[in-house]
Amino acid sequence: MRIETERLIITEFTPEMAESVHLNSLDDDNREFMPDEVFETADDALCTISELISFYKLTDSPLVYPILLKSEEQIGHIQAVPIDNGREIGYHIGKVYTRKGYATEAVKAFLPVIMQYLDISKIYGICRADNIASRKVLEKNGFIFLDEAMRDYHGGTHLVRKYVYEEEVL
Repeated sequence: MRIETERLIITEFTPEMAESVHLNSLDDDNREFMPDEVFETADDALCTISELISFYKLTDSPLVYPILLKSEEQIGHIQAVPIDNGREIGYHIGKVYTRKGYATEAVKAFLPVIMQYLDISKIYGICRADNIASRKVLEKNGFIFLDEAMRDYHGGTHLVRKYVYEEEVL
């Protein structure tokens, strides 16, 4: 997969990205909102990247792709992962790259491509209610709020908001 926007490239992971994945995972926001996606060492990141690379040919597995600047600097990732009733989109931008609209831009470009690839007409967005930045990304990309409830979420019980994005059927 290779998706290009004005500022970004979404592509497939390579083992050489382990160091940047490790460093981008260490920020405070990631530790708070997605503690299971923190890689304390580059070797930890490499193990996960190797597994993710093996999933690219399987449509029933998590599909996770790095987000790069046009300079090819890895700044985060975007994903479509299986959940009980379909697929969930997820994304993370390293703290030093936030507040520039990269997540919103990546989601906008990724949605039509991944939905066509997976042959799905809807995808969910799920985030902690106190993760205002993630909520804004979903809302800017046309996700519709469904509900808010206490749920198990990344190793804890939190107030979680659930959204859905549905393609229009003609």
